[in-house]
Amino acid sequence: MPQKARTPAGETAVEPAGVKSARRAIELLETFAANGAWLSLSDVQTRTGFPRSSLHGLLRTLLDAGWLEADAHSGRYRLGVRALICGTAYLDRDPVIPYATEALELVREKSGFTAHYARRDGAEVVYLETRESVRSTHLVSRVGRTLPAHATALGKALLAELTHEEIEAVLRGPLTALTPNTITSVEALHAECALTRERGYGAETEEGGLGVRCVAAVVPYRIPATDAMSCSMPVDQVTDADAAHVGELLAEAAADLGRRLRRAGIR
Repeated sequence: MPQKARTPAGETAVEPAGVKSARRAIELLETFAANGAWLSLSDVQTRTGFPRSSLHGLLRTLLDAGWLEADAHSGRYRLGVRALICGTAYLDRDPVIPYATEALELVREKSGFTAHYARRDGAEVVYLETRESVRSTHLVSRVGRTLPAHATALGKALLAELTHEEIEAVLRGPLTALTPNTITSVEALHAECALTRERGYGAETEEGGLGVRCVAAVVPYRIPATDAMSCSMPVDQVTDADAAHVGELLAEAAADLGRRLRRAGIR
């Protein structure tokens, strides 16, 4: 709960909840996670707006704890190995992952394409598991990758589980374009979500990345659904009929996975 403090006049003022230094440390780590390059002190200050005096101490603390690593020559920073260790611990402790891995193996075998398992985190989807196709030559996927929900088949499938009002509350800002094909209109996104509900799976063509077509289906073990499975396909190797077939395969596999999770008591 927010802490109360006395002002000089004796009035009670409400301070922001939590510890400011902890909030800043978290924001720093998220800043590094969102940027692939090494960042200098000036880069970090520009991105966060934190005073330089505070940044010195925060960066040194995170560096000493292994959350950051520094380049001795340039004085720049990037995420350290502790971030990977904690991220892996999250997956190791998630009871869904072993079931999801088995389902992805089956989907990859039946479809011949790369299969993913992801979870929605606000307006983004986070990739938790991936099984690469043997013929995947240019589709780069990795665990921990995040993408805007509105630009992915995974995100559309999960947003379609929400009401009109809930979708708009989740978005909280303009829809950014990852490619020239990305939907950037809220009205168009609502239409896509309606189509997803009718069809039974989400779909996108070169919205999240050029040269890639995806279909996705939610895993119904929570209400509203938080997780979904998808297949990524080279756009020049599949027809509309092929994509529809894979979408239906995914919907069936995701429904089966949802039943297995519920029977196991996983929520």
